[in-house]
Amino acid sequence: MTDSTKPQARYFPVMKQPMLPKGTFSGKTALITGGGTGLGKGMALMLGSLGASVAILGRRQHVLENAAKELESQTGSKILPCSADIRDPEAVKMAIDKVESELGLPTIIVNNAAGNFISPTERLSPNAFKTVIDIVLNGTANVTLDLGKRLIAAQKGASILAITTTYTYRGSAFVVPSASAKAGVENMMRSLASEWGRYGIRLNCLAPGPIDTGPDSGAWSRLDPTGSFKDMALEKLPVGRFGGVEELANLACFLLSDYSSFMTGETVVFDGGEIGFGAGEFNGLVNVPKDHWDAMEKMIRETNAKQKGKSSKL
Repeated sequence: MTDSTKPQARYFPVMKQPMLPKGTFSGKTALITGGGTGLGKGMALMLGSLGASVAILGRRQHVLENAAKELESQTGSKILPCSADIRDPEAVKMAIDKVESELGLPTIIVNNAAGNFISPTERLSPNAFKTVIDIVLNGTANVTLDLGKRLIAAQKGASILAITTTYTYRGSAFVVPSASAKAGVENMMRSLASEWGRYGIRLNCLAPGPIDTGPDSGAWSRLDPTGSFKDMALEKLPVGRFGGVEELANLACFLLSDYSSFMTGETVVFDGGEIGFGAGEFNGLVNVPKDHWDAMEKMIRETNAKQKGKSSKL
């Protein structure tokens, strides 16, 4: 894509400030898995800024503690670092016990923790495949079911959000374990939305495309140490840039808030037009520069004129 045809990022600014009113989540407790870095940390920042006390779960306690100190200084809200491997139901139970004891029972829940490999599927060991399934699908189930039981027993409503991905719709090569697990998460959320709506519990999914999570998460480098994937991904985004953590966090906060209390069992796509661009047969023509279009139009007109002349002689 040439500079003259590439969409310019300046037409699609990133709004970094919270869009919801100050105090939207005051008095509420939020829990975010994978909350110490990247998207999880960004959502914790936004929820804390809007008044929530936030528990951030992850496996690396030192990362969580550093993130909690930073987030508390930025938001003024209580941020609780809580180490847990969500693949282990007993570890999840102990972590939620701690959160409930120190902050109260969470009614805002974000299943954000993920694991992924970019690899030809035939190269993956059974353990590699199982690891992704255990983190993404089973880990989400462990957190959701433990909290769901507590919420139902306490007769408390809640809003649960799972961060999934756009390739749950049609799958994707080279990330088969992730695609399988994330699709399972979406069906889990849809199924529970029907079952738990009677308890005042809403469940939705947010499916982002490529998001620039910054240097602290290392997500890009872990998935693609060559750096080539970022360039390939950018070529497929009509808006001409990656998504911003803050704008995803704003959307997540809306979906978690009472402003969207009539929405449940849905997946909201947030991908800069990536799915539509990849699906359209002729969308690649955005790469054709203006002078080429002029030449093509001239050729088409000349061809039509010749055809018209032949028809008049018949």
